[in-house]
Amino acid sequence: MQLATIVVSSEWEMVAGGFQFTEGPLWAPEGYLLFSDIPASTIYSLSPEGVRRVWRYPSGNSNGLTWDRNGRLIACEHGNRRVSIERQPGVITSLADHYGDARLNSPNDVVVRSDGTVYFTDPPYGIQESERELPHNGVYALSPAGDLHLLVSDMQRPNGLALSPDESILYVDDSQRRHIRAFDVQPDGMLAGGEVWAEMASPDAGSPDGMKVDQDGNVWCTGPGGIWVYTPDRELLGILRGPEQPANLAFGGSDRCTLYITARTGIYRLRTTIPGIPA
Repeated sequence: MQLATIVVSSEWEMVAGGFQFTEGPLWAPEGYLLFSDIPASTIYSLSPEGVRRVWRYPSGNSNGLTWDRNGRLIACEHGNRRVSIERQPGVITSLADHYGDARLNSPNDVVVRSDGTVYFTDPPYGIQESERELPHNGVYALSPAGDLHLLVSDMQRPNGLALSPDESILYVDDSQRRHIRAFDVQPDGMLAGGEVWAEMASPDAGSPDGMKVDQDGNVWCTGPGGIWVYTPDRELLGILRGPEQPANLAFGGSDRCTLYITARTGIYRLRTTIPGIPA
């Protein structure tokens, strides 16, 4: 397989710009993109034609976004140090904000398994070192019953995460160590293994960040210099480079073949030949 066979064009098309730091792209079934502008504490909606609207303000300096099984918005909020859910329009409550008696660091990215298990990463990017209450930067699972489990505590800066198409693997990248690890997902939602799946060392600026998987199991991870694309067998197909350093990405459009990219001040897109996995 070659990168050219799964990307219609490697040229990034700018859809909107003028933001502070964009993150957390998420396609809505109604046909628009949601994304976070973290410093602006705003979630925007963006139409395919480039029309933007404020979706939520303030957003708690939200970062990663996803849907739960019932189509309700889940957000990782740096400012409020929590993972939240909008159970009813305008009614936002906390799913997780403490581990034991200690406050979480600043939840960063999130994905939901088909059984309702919520996985999220918790690096300290949104807090000062003096505000830290936990000794680790964890990867957590919130069970459908509402129990919070610390799954991984040995990562330096756990960041982006994504499930394989059959949900047997949870990929998690470590921004500081510049690699992706692969964990075996157990029937109860817990994790095993965790070997380094891909090294992303590079002289280019940037680190592994947001990550998505397409329906064929290819892993798309923002990283040094652009978007790194791997086959399920760990083969690096290439790096998609654009005008700004990307932070995250999401498949959208009616066919899930439009890859939206949040890259610092702008939102970009390009077309792929393989659909992404719906959130």
